[in-house]
Amino acid sequence: MSRDTGFVLRGGALHAEGVALGRIAQTVGTPTYVYSAGALRAAARRFREALAPIPRKSLAFAVKANPSLAVLSVLRGEGFGADIVSGGELTAALAAGMAAGDIVYSGVGKTPEELAQALHAGVGHVNLESEREGDVLAAIAVRMGVEATAMLRINPDVDAGTHAKITTGTSDSKFGVAFADAIGIFDRLARHPGLTLHGVAVHIGSQIMDLGPLETAYSRIGELVAALRARGHVITRVDLGGGLGVDYHDGPDGDVAAYGEMVARVTHDWDVTLMFEPGRYIAAHAGVLLTRVLWVKPGEECPFVVIDAGMNDLARPALYDAWHEFAAVAPNGATMRAHVVGPVCESSDRFAKGRLIDRVREGDLAVLRDAGAYGASMASCYNSRALAAEVMVEGDRFAVIAPRIDAAAIRPQSVPEWLDARRLGHAA
Repeated sequence: MSRDTGFVLRGGALHAEGVALGRIAQTVGTPTYVYSAGALRAAARRFREALAPIPRKSLAFAVKANPSLAVLSVLRGEGFGADIVSGGELTAALAAGMAAGDIVYSGVGKTPEELAQALHAGVGHVNLESEREGDVLAAIAVRMGVEATAMLRINPDVDAGTHAKITTGTSDSKFGVAFADAIGIFDRLARHPGLTLHGVAVHIGSQIMDLGPLETAYSRIGELVAALRARGHVITRVDLGGGLGVDYHDGPDGDVAAYGEMVARVTHDWDVTLMFEPGRYIAAHAGVLLTRVLWVKPGEECPFVVIDAGMNDLARPALYDAWHEFAAVAPNGATMRAHVVGPVCESSDRFAKGRLIDRVREGDLAVLRDAGAYGASMASCYNSRALAAEVMVEGDRFAVIAPRIDAAAIRPQSVPEWLDARRLGHAA
């Protein structure tokens, strides 16, 4: 593993910083997510340093990428706030010690109860996704006797050039308000008592490697800021979202230095505090999914390597045909061509198809790399499988930060009395 990920080969075995992954597997079992605190810090600092030319800025980690309290605590220590999209993520950010004022609440489907929760907590900003949401937020704020600070999310109708399922800025996207409607909506919302609109927000997608679409979107936002000010609105903040991509094939990530230079150039005369919401760029390389080979099963084209991690643990390959490198924890230099699959009863439970991988045998440990973002956060208990454990490593120490939890414990169930009576042979 050539990147600064915190995962290195030492003595022929893969380590997370100073801890052998074999030791973690022996202690915690598999499948288990393993995160490197050092890698999280390194990525956070690279992102911040790239934005050094920008005089006024605020960084908020996209909690949807990884809501682990330990991960959030590391990033809080690096000066990051939180970008959240649910009441549950708000609870996680606060539990990790993030200041409420450093939290921005995004997301297209906030409930009135969640909006009230955000106002009660004192979150710094709410990104409004529709005019109606602004109406409701203002009414709640008046009822609570508080002032809600908000920004209006704009859909700039710019294609991010990424996977269709993680594109959020085209005209048919559910996110934000249409660029053509933005001024009218802003005018009307700004009249509401209880609501202070002080900026606009934009986010066009995830896993963006080409800076061109981002520059186009930001330029359109700059035009909107000027137009809003011309109508007398006070604009003090612009949220530029996240979306900078990483390479899952061991190539170069999105050029964060070039990104910082582009943002500084495009926004140099905006006179606002710029807000950023990185997620994947910070967390992806900082985590692996540690797994064990269950079987090596013969196949017509090549063998199937069946591992104990499934699509319920790491959904990205099944959802997006996403690539995660499969690597042996103790490689011997030999390779094999194989399908790597999980135990879930779905044909889409496949991590690699006919791929050249380290040669592994039954019982060997392996990892799925670059799983620190949108891994555990998207996990489920499908097939009544347990949620994988999560571990944080720092130096030569490690700790379980989320235990393995059986499906029955996640969602306790009961049988209605009338069905239970029939089961026992009694009349209902």
